[in-house]
Amino acid sequence: MARRLAGVTATWCVAGGWAVDLHLGRVTREHDDLEIAVPAAEFDQVRDALDDVEFDVVGAGRRWPVDDPVAFGRLHQTWARERTTGVYRLDVFREPHDGDTWICRRDPGLRRPYRDVVRHTDDGVPYLAPEIVLLFKAKARRPKDEADLASLLPVLDGAQRDWLARSLTVVHPGHPWIAAVAGRGA
Repeated sequence: MARRLAGVTATWCVAGGWAVDLHLGRVTREHDDLEIAVPAAEFDQVRDALDDVEFDVVGAGRRWPVDDPVAFGRLHQTWARERTTGVYRLDVFREPHDGDTWICRRDPGLRRPYRDVVRHTDDGVPYLAPEIVLLFKAKARRPKDEADLASLLPVLDGAQRDWLARSLTVVHPGHPWIAAVAGRGA
């Protein structure tokens, strides 16, 4: 994906489980697909660069064509389907933002400059900051999300843990991860 998007100026980054692995520098588990995030206003750059796939907007268990203005404006998740096989292998999150500031789609009061939101591997692959990945993974708490928490928690620094604990309190009050992230056990 990094090679395919090398020519775009959009502030995109790997999200989800692959972002965990990029941060850790190793593959921790199998992944079903690749998820990337991009500021909503910059999605067309990604779409144009990936002209060999079809995009669908998804949400609430349904799919709409990417050109459906109601679904596109209301939902953030966009799946890319291979034209030849119809298989979905890429999930593009169109994120709210204000210029160079990321806005959390789950609580618009959580904002950070993109320079703090996007990290890079040694070879330049952009990925979402691990504390933000965990904030989004906290919603479902599937076994893979719990595994990702267990993998990342030991490497988060104090500032990352503080931000995550505060953000979990805002987005998911009473969430069991809050105590673990704050170092108070589960």
